[in-house]
Amino acid sequence: MGLETIDINAKLVERAKQGDQQAMYRLYKSHVQAMYNTSIRIVVNQFDAEDIIQESFLSAFKSLSSLKGDSSFGTWVKRIVVNKSLNLLRQKKQTFTDLDNLHIAAEESEDEDFPEVTPDVIHEAIKSLPEKARVVLNLYLLEGYLHKEIAEMLEISESTSKSQYQRARKILQEKIKTELNIKLVQENYK
Repeated sequence: MGLETIDINAKLVERAKQGDQQAMYRLYKSHVQAMYNTSIRIVVNQFDAEDIIQESFLSAFKSLSSLKGDSSFGTWVKRIVVNKSLNLLRQKKQTFTDLDNLHIAAEESEDEDFPEVTPDVIHEAIKSLPEKARVVLNLYLLEGYLHKEIAEMLEISESTSKSQYQRARKILQEKIKTELNIKLVQENYK
């Protein structure tokens, strides 16, 4: 993000604080897709993510006066989106799955002509992870939060966050290998 973008956002925030609807709309339009992507990775459900985005921007604009100069609008709204997404998961009373008991068998392939790993394969594998493991993986790997921050948000220990992340990565690798093995077998029968 260049200095021009930061200056434009800062000016838009100042105008929005004054009640300028056009400035609010421009802030919304420039951040809505990134915030939706953040929420959908956490809650997975499209309708829940859309609701969270609307609630997050409403909350942000209502409390815009509390945004201080040391934080960008995007970072601030992202925090609201993450918190609302995690609150929804808490409301659904999701609990950590014991990943030690989850075993996914994946056959190792010696074949050099292994199918390509596409973003769709990775996305589907991430979506199929146990919910809390998926949340930790997304917050750490994709959103850039530290394990200490994740632990605070999820009300778990930092070591639990780290171990959930490592286990989620292992399961993800196994799921991708399994999917690629299936594709390889399907391609061989064509």
